[in-house]
Amino acid sequence: MSTFMPKAGDITRAWYLLDAQGRSLGHVAAEAAVLLRGKHKPTFAPHADCGDHVVIINAEKAVLTGKKLEQKTYYRHSGYIGHLREVKYSKLMKTGPEFAMKLAVKGMLPDTVIGRKALTRLRVCRGPEHPHTAQKPVERSF
Repeated sequence: MSTFMPKAGDITRAWYLLDAQGRSLGHVAAEAAVLLRGKHKPTFAPHADCGDHVVIINAEKAVLTGKKLEQKTYYRHSGYIGHLREVKYSKLMKTGPEFAMKLAVKGMLPDTVIGRKALTRLRVCRGPEHPHTAQKPVERSF
């Protein structure tokens, strides 16, 4: 018996809808990373990009457990001396919950071409409405 090798033409991409309301930010991000990577499919191959599209709604209602809201910090640096910027997650979840969710999913994907390509199939919406109803995403409950 030979091993199945997926080709680019053989891959079919489905659309999934994840609701983050009342759920942990990390749990939603982990489920999204599995779907984006295609690890839930029996035809998964680590060298091929066989993942699906994911739409996350209610990102602003995702929960951070413990003291993460006050203690966790997002850092970015411009490359110039003294230009290290930091933002607490309490402020980040108020101003940009979509960015916080996308950052969590990005950290769970591989730092390769496949991981960067998978991140382009992620759509995060702040509220319950999303512009992808024409694709008929399947609601994924976990």
